[in-house]
Amino acid sequence: MSNEPVRLQKFLADSGVCSRRAAEALIFQQEVWVNGKAATPGQKITPGVDKVTVSGKTVRAAPQALITLAVHKPRGLVCSNDDPHNPETIFSLLPRELAKYRFFCAGRLDKDSEGLVILTTDGDLAHRLMHPSNVIVKRYHVVLKQDFPSARLPLLIKGITFEGERLKVERAALINAGAGGASDSLDVHMHHGKKREIRQLFTTLGYDVKRLKRYQIGAFPLKGIPLRAGKQLSTKDIAMLFHAPRTPHATFQATAHPPKPTAVAAPDSIDED
Repeated sequence: MSNEPVRLQKFLADSGVCSRRAAEALIFQQEVWVNGKAATPGQKITPGVDKVTVSGKTVRAAPQALITLAVHKPRGLVCSNDDPHNPETIFSLLPRELAKYRFFCAGRLDKDSEGLVILTTDGDLAHRLMHPSNVIVKRYHVVLKQDFPSARLPLLIKGITFEGERLKVERAALINAGAGGASDSLDVHMHHGKKREIRQLFTTLGYDVKRLKRYQIGAFPLKGIPLRAGKQLSTKDIAMLFHAPRTPHATFQATAHPPKPTAVAAPDSIDED
């Protein structure tokens, strides 16, 4: 870290204390103090000069090594650093040599879902991956307990209002649809999702989700990463997370806008490692 003034939220994220969003919450809760005074939102500090404490503990101006992992999350684990009701979390999958680092979960999956999750010690990268201004396509394989008819695909794009929030996806396509144009398996694409958005969307429309697996973020695929394992990402891999790949055509599909082809193609099939 340099001795140039930085926003307090960024300082806390770079120091591995928590994400920027969590830092903002701690500041509002007056858990963060600077030089003996309660911090204020948007405040800047000078690392190495100003004394910063969180919940009474001093935060050292020591940056972490920048490590980013793609992890194949199984069902049953939560994406949380600390959950008293679920002692085993996705961070339990980290090898012992990485346990000393503070990782952020850049885009969560709920306990009952599986698939690709990005863990990183880079607070700036986590912020970029989760910020709404960066349109990052996330792709899911959804298996339902009932067949979903092609005629209802536009409803997934139009969306529903649930508890005051709009739930919708950007693309929905049937996988291996029968002659009648229905299937219990769908390929679903969305940008920044809300908590349990896909599950709640299907449930509200009368369909129960049996399995939900995220198989791609941007142009980076889950393929090749075994269940419960991870892969350390290179600079090239990280760049793929922000790339919008070509959307494949399906016989029965609905999209929010016409697909825009790019140099990198999406996989034609969904890997089920």
